[in-house]
Amino acid sequence: MPKCYPNLVGGSQVKPRPWLSSCDYFESLLSGVIWELMEPETGNSTNKMEESATPKDSKDVTKSRHDIFIQEIEGMDDYWGSTFRNVYDKEEQEQFMQELDDRIKEHDKNIERMCSFHYQGFIDSIRELLQVRSEASKLKHEVVGVHQELADVSLQLLQQGDTLARARRVQTNVQQGMTALMACLPVLETYAKLSRQMKEQRFYPALKTLELLELTYLPRVAEHRFAQTIRESVPRMRDSIRDASMSDLKDFLEEARRESPRVGEVAMRHAAEQCALDAAAPRPAMQKRHTLAFLGVQAISPIALYGEEPADDADDEGAAQEMVNFSAVYRCLHIFTALGARDAFETYYRKQRQQQCELALRPPANMHESLVGVRDYLHGVAGFFVVEDHVLNTTSGLVTRAHLDQLWSEALAQLTAALQTHSACCTDPNMLLTFKRLIMIFSHTLRNYGLAVQPLNQLLLDIRDHYSEVLMQRWVQVFREIFDSDNYHPVQVDSEQEYEQITLVFPYANAQLEKAPFPKAFPFSLMVPKVYSQVKEFIHSCLRFSEDLDLSQSEKDDVLRKSTNVLLTRTLSGCLATLIRKPGLGLLQLIQITINTIYLEEASVYLEDVITRITGYNPKQDGGLQSRLVGHTMFKDIRAETEQQIYMQLQAKIDEFLELAAYDWLLPEPEGTASAYLVDLIYFLNTTFTAFTNLPTKVAQTACMSGCQHVGKQLMQQLLGEDARQLSTGALQQLNLDVIQCEQFAASEPVAGFEEGALLMCFADLRQLLDLVLDWDWATYFQEYGAPDARYARVSPARATVVVEKLRDADKRNMFSVLKRAERDRKKLQDTVLKQLRQLAQAGQQ
Repeated sequence: MPKCYPNLVGGSQVKPRPWLSSCDYFESLLSGVIWELMEPETGNSTNKMEESATPKDSKDVTKSRHDIFIQEIEGMDDYWGSTFRNVYDKEEQEQFMQELDDRIKEHDKNIERMCSFHYQGFIDSIRELLQVRSEASKLKHEVVGVHQELADVSLQLLQQGDTLARARRVQTNVQQGMTALMACLPVLETYAKLSRQMKEQRFYPALKTLELLELTYLPRVAEHRFAQTIRESVPRMRDSIRDASMSDLKDFLEEARRESPRVGEVAMRHAAEQCALDAAAPRPAMQKRHTLAFLGVQAISPIALYGEEPADDADDEGAAQEMVNFSAVYRCLHIFTALGARDAFETYYRKQRQQQCELALRPPANMHESLVGVRDYLHGVAGFFVVEDHVLNTTSGLVTRAHLDQLWSEALAQLTAALQTHSACCTDPNMLLTFKRLIMIFSHTLRNYGLAVQPLNQLLLDIRDHYSEVLMQRWVQVFREIFDSDNYHPVQVDSEQEYEQITLVFPYANAQLEKAPFPKAFPFSLMVPKVYSQVKEFIHSCLRFSEDLDLSQSEKDDVLRKSTNVLLTRTLSGCLATLIRKPGLGLLQLIQITINTIYLEEASVYLEDVITRITGYNPKQDGGLQSRLVGHTMFKDIRAETEQQIYMQLQAKIDEFLELAAYDWLLPEPEGTASAYLVDLIYFLNTTFTAFTNLPTKVAQTACMSGCQHVGKQLMQQLLGEDARQLSTGALQQLNLDVIQCEQFAASEPVAGFEEGALLMCFADLRQLLDLVLDWDWATYFQEYGAPDARYARVSPARATVVVEKLRDADKRNMFSVLKRAERDRKKLQDTVLKQLRQLAQAGQQ
């Protein structure tokens, strides 16, 4: 590699040329810079050094300076003028040349050493240089060719440039001519576009085009007469756009009024789907209830709201707002805003919508006749406010929230009054349930749109109370049908399936009855499971109305208990009271009713469990006071009244038998046996008291005691009554036989549990009176009269007087009796007894 020598002045590298000798190389460098010697230069560092040197050191300084010059020549490759100028200024050319020759010789020696060391590399470099020379010659010829081609092309380019310049001058002239013509074209095109938009009834773009024409294009051509004509027609076009927009608004208002019911229907349908309030949907909260086909229990279920009808339009699947085209109102709003009449537009729109709201809130005359009217009415109101809400959300200020809330507040009062009036006219619980669901869906729909619905919740509570009253009226008929269809005989089952059906409906368990063979007889009639099932159905029916309301479990529990208490104390109690007072109701039927009330009273505690189970609320577990059902008290009161009816019926039946008594009070001799009517009466009493087996012991005893007392009183009444004006001894003996029959019945204990002789006391008054008269034991009577343990203590002087007088009157009928001494003595004795009896009676009155 050729060696590079450092430039002692500038610090760069100088590459020696290998094809030149060292002397030729330096000579070429010197000849290249001679022209710079003629240029003056000041401030040279060498001059400064020379000026600072002393004469003593002149030779050394000169040598040092020449060394510096040589170093500068060696260090710089292109600019040596200043160095040579300094040499010539000092006139030291010969000395410098000598120094330069010495340095060249030194470098030649170095080059020779280097060449000797790198000879082969030098030869290779020379060869490569020769190859480069041939390539350089070839490149030169190619450059010459390219230069010629470039010259030819440049000539053509200059020619084309001249042509282009001439074309540009022509274009400029044409453009300047067209500019004047094109200034009018935008005005004409815009006016044509405006006319086309007006014809196509695109009024808002037409208004924008008119504004663009008036403010932008017409001022540019104001000097033309056609521009003035167009400017004069602008106000007429604005008025035309205003009138057309108002016509579109009226069409929109008519469409909104016409489509509001459909919009409301779709909105309420979507709300029902979201809240699962469709009446056709099953209620998962309702528990499964077991009923018997032969009980005839019918459940109350609401009428389906939307399940029975297909969708009217495929648009129902979309948003309700998509059913009305709101583009007209948007265009009108933009147009009137652009015209500066937005306030007038808002006032007109709100006034028209206010009138439409009043029309929507006006209920139809026959709305109470069917749910279709109610549904359409609610659809119309809901659709109106859905449309208004959409306008509120999609426009700026046309409908404000305050205005919509005020409109809804006024509408809600009128709506609530109309719905309340309709619900008061409805007496079908199924319709009321559906009516409630309609109101709830309506309430959910409008609440989703941010409207307050608290009055509707209060309306639902009022309707719930009316629903309870309607249920009460319906259950009056249900209970009456049960009572009328019942045979008032114990339920008899012939198979295990029938037995399980009864026990599944009514909570009754009896170990003895379960072990007994079929056929089995329950102690109650079919009325009991029917009434119990209907009371449960009433509870579930009440829950159907309350289950979707925003009520807590405790509130639902309280509502059900209160409604059930009203059903028991007013409806069922009234029906039972009417039943037991029903004319023609037999004694056995009254007894069975009493038995039925016992089992219904025992089952009333299970009704509380039913309420707790279906509401999921247990007041005892929550530490609350449990509102108990009052079935116990009601059934006790009804049973007490039924028992009074039993006593009255028993006495009435006894009276029927006693009315058959045809005593011959002047019978000379007794028949020897008890009277036929009395035998029948005793048989009836035995049969009746046998039916008292399932009654409480106290009731059976009271009935038996009152019956025996009534028989004794009636026999006494017949003896002392006006019908028996005269008595014979034979008639008294026949009556004595009848009393003996009654005493035998009393002694047989027809009802268990009496103390010994208790029933006999019912006939004690008559027995002592008959014994006194038939035995004619007056001496004992007068002697023991007033004593606590007297033999005839229950015989009053007044009763004895009546009997003796009737005996005396009977004796007077026999005119021949005065001829017999015995009869005369008997008559005297009767007079004496009567005298003493009257004295005792008078003494007792004092």
